[in-house]
Amino acid sequence: MATRAQDQDLVASVAATHGIRIREATQAGSPEKIIPAFGWHPWFSHQLYDGSGDPPDKSKHYESVLTPPPDAEFIKSLPDPRPLSEFISQTRQRLLNEPLAMVGEVGVDKAFRLPSAREAPPVLNDGLTPGGREGRTLSPYHVKMPHQVIVLKEQLRLAGEIGRPASVHGVQAHGVLYDALASLWKGHEKEVISKRKMRLAAEGAEDFSSSDEEEDYGDDGHGQGRQRAGRPYTAKPFPPRVCLHSFSGPPQMLSQYLHPAIPADVFFSFSTCVNLSTPGLESKFAEVVRACPDDKLLIESDLHTAGEEMDYQLEMIGRRVCEVKGWTLEEGLERIRRNYDKFIFG
Repeated sequence: MATRAQDQDLVASVAATHGIRIREATQAGSPEKIIPAFGWHPWFSHQLYDGSGDPPDKSKHYESVLTPPPDAEFIKSLPDPRPLSEFISQTRQRLLNEPLAMVGEVGVDKAFRLPSAREAPPVLNDGLTPGGREGRTLSPYHVKMPHQVIVLKEQLRLAGEIGRPASVHGVQAHGVLYDALASLWKGHEKEVISKRKMRLAAEGAEDFSSSDEEEDYGDDGHGQGRQRAGRPYTAKPFPPRVCLHSFSGPPQMLSQYLHPAIPADVFFSFSTCVNLSTPGLESKFAEVVRACPDDKLLIESDLHTAGEEMDYQLEMIGRRVCEVKGWTLEEGLERIRRNYDKFIFG
């Protein structure tokens, strides 16, 4: 999953060798093992500018998107901003090159602070990709929320244009994130059928089901939309499927996303490194998992490295979710696999 300028090509190169391009490729022993995702994380959203024409003055750009206003030395340490429109264009092509690629990781983060300016060139250990925190302390500077929302919504619109799922990050900004998503699907809500109309339909009266809205003609793997009932995917301003990854909101916020009028299919993913990382988060973990519908629940490691630790963390969160849900381990993992199939493939 890509997050910033330096790892877009890395994700693409791994996907070129190991990317899954058809659903049937997920067989044991197959070299196709990866569903890539291309996106710009909110931690790096300040590096993009919204607009066309000549690039903005570097100092003025960072003074406008960061708070408190950064000093000249800190601005000097930052990269020259690049156009959001250019990134969206490049990402569109990457998605078309990888027929099952997702949009991600995107989102909003109210808690994040930029790393302090480097005093010397970074020393990268363990093959870390440049452009990250690289051991630096945190500065006082935040990316203003309106700017984060602009970057998020443009990427979500791209996902809706091509019909791809999106992995979405939200930290201490659950209301802002919901409002951003809701603004994209406004005017596309499903008709909510009353119980009376449902009874009439069941008795053989007129069928009031909103079939056009309820059918999601997900991506066919070629950016053109899967054919269902002879009808192709129609571009929309919002993703057909959304995963709120390492979801840390309360049950009430989770319930908002389950309103039957919402035209996107929203999933909720949980991880040990976020959802069980503090006593406060762990204390509400069981309540949130119980509130999550069985067919909307996903698990993840939320780690940046693969290997034994990732496998261990996936096992731990899988066991905890099954414990809360009252599932056997086999039953729970079968359910989660089906949910992932639905989120990724539609």
